[in-house]
Amino acid sequence: MAPAPLTIRPIDSKADRKRFVDLPFRLYANDPNWVPPLKGEALGLITPEKNGWFSHAIAQLFLAERGGKVVGRISAHIDTLALTMDPAKGFGPGCGQWGLFDAEDATIAAALIAAAEGWLREQGMTRALGPISMSIWEEPGLLIEGFDHPPTIMMGHAKPEYRGWIEAAGYHKVKELLTYDLDITKDFPPLLQRIIASGEKNPRIRIRNVDKTKFEEEAAIILAILNDAWADNWGFVPLTPPEIKDVGVKLKPIVFNDLIRIAEVDGRPVAFMIDLPDLNEVIKPLKGNLLPFGWAKILLWLRKPKVRTVRVPLMGVLKELQSSRLASQLAFMLIQYIKDASVEHYGATRGEIGWILEDNQGMRSIADAIQCTINKRYWIFEKTL
Repeated sequence: MAPAPLTIRPIDSKADRKRFVDLPFRLYANDPNWVPPLKGEALGLITPEKNGWFSHAIAQLFLAERGGKVVGRISAHIDTLALTMDPAKGFGPGCGQWGLFDAEDATIAAALIAAAEGWLREQGMTRALGPISMSIWEEPGLLIEGFDHPPTIMMGHAKPEYRGWIEAAGYHKVKELLTYDLDITKDFPPLLQRIIASGEKNPRIRIRNVDKTKFEEEAAIILAILNDAWADNWGFVPLTPPEIKDVGVKLKPIVFNDLIRIAEVDGRPVAFMIDLPDLNEVIKPLKGNLLPFGWAKILLWLRKPKVRTVRVPLMGVLKELQSSRLASQLAFMLIQYIKDASVEHYGATRGEIGWILEDNQGMRSIADAIQCTINKRYWIFEKTL
């Protein structure tokens, strides 16, 4: 019997968005390293009224169906802020993106990518980057290496065959994103310990905890450093107030004062580091559902969180200091203090740092100095439309 015909259709209804979110739960059901997202969070990501990113972006979701069964999905989207960026830094005029990509087989994958490209062309785009799901600040890139262990919070997972399917559609790698693994129970090398001790004796330097009771003030300080420190990075798009508000709501419950530090020099904030307990360890057993007991389990964990892994998603030093010895010293001090707190107060034994751009030599040198090893690689692909 011939297989049922494949159809690709754009969607916008609540019911279809639910089907869009549900598909990975079937496709990855037998993958022990896939972490089921909370379905409410996943729906919020693709619902314009619930995601501040849509204040400067448009998107079209597509479902692939065969015989009435959902067999694939993809999003096509355009970030109007990204269109204003320097093309040498990743985005720029005419650059659209696609993401949230999953498919049962190569034929479905090709049809989905073609549908996303068609929509982007209709919107006037001349170049496509993907997968980016959906903002560069969320889950960019396709997992290329590191399928043998689960992703940490806010990092993606995928099937190994996706790379070949994307390359078959005419895409090539434009940027590699790296995550690094670190045994945080081990002491740093003696040289780094001396550098940190020297900084501790410097009266100009202060490394302080954030104050969660002043959440908005502290967030503003960190954002100011971030926007300055990351301004020249490939793919950088400034966070907007609606996005900052959403991020605050999402992350505030897992913000702990001693895991986020700000470095001050002569009383001026010049660097920061954010460390997050790996919430994926907590939500994985929930299988995407907060009911009936998921909420209670998370709330109980939040009272006294214990995890194996902590992740550093963001750190930055003001641009004016980035080529100085002081910048490295502040980075090592921030890492040391947060590493110690992670072990002592949260029971962590492992840290993950990243993602880090493949050409970010400053951060890669720091990772090498503290004896990290690369544990996952993600690729962003590009194609001229």
